Parts: sequence; C-alpha cells; structure tokens
Amino acid sequence: MSTYNEVRRLAESLTPDEQMRLIEDLSKSIRQRVTLTPKPKRSILELRGLGKEIWNGIDAQEYVNQERDSWNG
Repeated sequence: MSTYNEVRRLAESLTPDEQMRLIEDLSKSIRQRVTLTPKPKRSILELRGLGKEIWNGIDAQEYVNQERDSWNG
C-alpha cells in the first residue's frame, strides 16, 4: 500500500474536528515551507536583445520622426 493511501485511510478514521485540525496543520506547514524557499532574483538585463529582429532594416531616427509626425495628426 502506498504511503499516501495509508495516510489518507488513517485521516478518514479521524473525527471531523481532528480532520480539520490536520488540514490546518498541514496547510500551515506547507505555507511556511513555500515562503521560506527563496525565489530566484531576476534582472531586467535578461531582456536585453529580446525582439531585436523586429527592428532589422529600420532606421531608428526615421522611425522616431514618423512617430512624432503622427502625434500632430
């Protein structure tokens, strides 16, 4: 019998109050472990060069000039 099934069978034999207490204790334990696990820090520099192929063959100054002209209607 798997450990999970064994634990579940044991949990089902508890009273409803004991089952609720078990759920609360397990939830608390899981939340503590999740919050203690450090998340990897990310850097905005990881995005460097992303989508650069979109701008191939486009003159940057000409693009800016066109955008500015569109502001005036």
